Amino acid sequence: MTLRALFICGSLNQTTMMHKIALCLPEFNCFFTPFYAEGILRAVFKTGLLDHSILGGKHLQATQEYLEREKLMVDKGGRQEEYDLVVTCTDLIVQSNIRNKRLLLVQEGITIPEDYTLWLVKNLKLPRYLANTAATGLSDAYDRFCVASNGYRDLFIRNGVKPEKIVVTGIPNFDNAQKALKNDLPIRHYVLVATSSLRETGRFDDRIGFLKKVRKIAAGRKTIFKLHPNENIQRAENEILSLLPDSIVLKEGNTNHLVANCDILITQVSSVVFTGIALDKEVYSDIDLKLLYRLAPIQNNGTSAKEIAKVCRQLIEYPLVPLRQTAPG
Repeated sequence: MTLRALFICGSLNQTTMMHKIALCLPEFNCFFTPFYAEGILRAVFKTGLLDHSILGGKHLQATQEYLEREKLMVDKGGRQEEYDLVVTCTDLIVQSNIRNKRLLLVQEGITIPEDYTLWLVKNLKLPRYLANTAATGLSDAYDRFCVASNGYRDLFIRNGVKPEKIVVTGIPNFDNAQKALKNDLPIRHYVLVATSSLRETGRFDDRIGFLKKVRKIAAGRKTIFKLHPNENIQRAENEILSLLPDSIVLKEGNTNHLVANCDILITQVSSVVFTGIALDKEVYSDIDLKLLYRLAPIQNNGTSAKEIAKVCRQLIEYPLVPLRQTAPG
């Protein structure tokens, strides 16, 4: 009997991670879906109010274009086939039609710092997405959770994730930073600033204060800004050029290559900081650097997808009922 697996995508980063894992599972018929919602969230999505999220906007467009370009089999919403396994990059929302399936959660990248919203989610049982990625893993609706590093394993356990469900595999896209050193970008030796879409996701962002910090660190050196794809591009560019008028502002491009060629990396809350750490760059972040070094994804020469595929195969060998007596979340 042919095995079927559904990979739930989201941002382009999440989508490419899912694809890499699927490529390591040739014995499966692999289907993909853009991220989707149900009920009230689906109704809100139709209004366009969630276009800043992985449900719509630029994220949805980029994912759909990637799936089409790679000629991958698509099952929107995962309702056309019966699946033996589901793989997803977030459990902030766990869709009803995957709760009775073997479910593997894969960490997507950096998690935002914990704040009062995580307390509200944990203690008042509010929706996990209100705390954003700080609430990753708290659904307990999955069977295994593949994470980036031992540091992240400790963090998730401290937040309440069951230790027996966590497997440290590393994560695709962040497990082979050295690969980025081989690139054909002509520019070298600059300060790279990677911004975040904090405002677009309803979080506080003292952008002017951040830009003043950048100006101080750069101290007149060549500065390149790589904007987050989900930002209000025009607003961000206007702010940057008002304080650092000689800066180069990029809306597209290979961020890892830009990190590889820079001397200094300045970030807000961005997974790209892990590439800078792995490449031993001088790094600045809104998150405590000692914590980031502990959390940094393991570097295993790009074999995380293979390790995650091994976990997928292990799940298939277990009958579903003993594996998951309940599917909370």
